[in-house]
Amino acid sequence: MEQAPTQTPPDGIFLLVVDRRGREHALPPIDGWHVMEVIREWGIGLKASCGGACACAGCHVYADQPWAERLRPPTTEEEDRLDETFGAERPSRLCCQMLMSSEISGLRVHLVPGSEAE
Repeated sequence: MEQAPTQTPPDGIFLLVVDRRGREHALPPIDGWHVMEVIREWGIGLKASCGGACACAGCHVYADQPWAERLRPPTTEEEDRLDETFGAERPSRLCCQMLMSSEISGLRVHLVPGSEAE
């Protein structure tokens, strides 16, 4: 597996992920992939025990403003999972519920403590 890039790609869509050590990774995703899938594909440790079924909240992230307003609103199911999650605050999201697209290219998310892969 390739190492996660740290510089913003010159073209195409990209996702910015700030890991738990404060390092920012500029990840080139595949359009239509969930943010969780992109993070895991690039080898950045993320619990996501349920594999994206919105059942565990292991992929809890904080989305930077103003991205929080540009994303689709969370579903009731996602809000229920976040209500059960330690450290959930605005703008908490489950990255298994966020689809990458050109409309949100440049989205910046921060991995939340406790979401480390075991």
